[in-house]
Amino acid sequence: MASVDDVLPLGTELERSYPVYVRGRLKFRVKQIVYVAFSLDETVMGFAFPKEEREAMVGARPDAFRMPSASDLRFHWIESDLAALDPTEARELVVDAWRIVVPQKLSRAYDLTHPDGPGPP
Repeated sequence: MASVDDVLPLGTELERSYPVYVRGRLKFRVKQIVYVAFSLDETVMGFAFPKEEREAMVGARPDAFRMPSASDLRFHWIESDLAALDPTEARELVVDAWRIVVPQKLSRAYDLTHPDGPGPP
């Protein structure tokens, strides 16, 4: 079972990423772009995710993933239940969301320094 504490250090370590609190909700940003956001009770994690792959992800694991709210369907976004994810998987999802919002050179540099991915917390 993953928690915010499993991904918080990662959100502050990734290049150009920083945590912010907006109306009490923790979010990770790169410049002005939010790529991860947690619900107020920190049980749901929304994150950047390709629109084209959302339905397949939700269909494959409906216990862990769900479509975003109707107002967020226009964005590259999906939501997950943190209790259904293991900590390593949650960290991988954060890194994948970060990759969507940063230049490719930063993503490639991360791959060179972390060839096995983010690993366990």
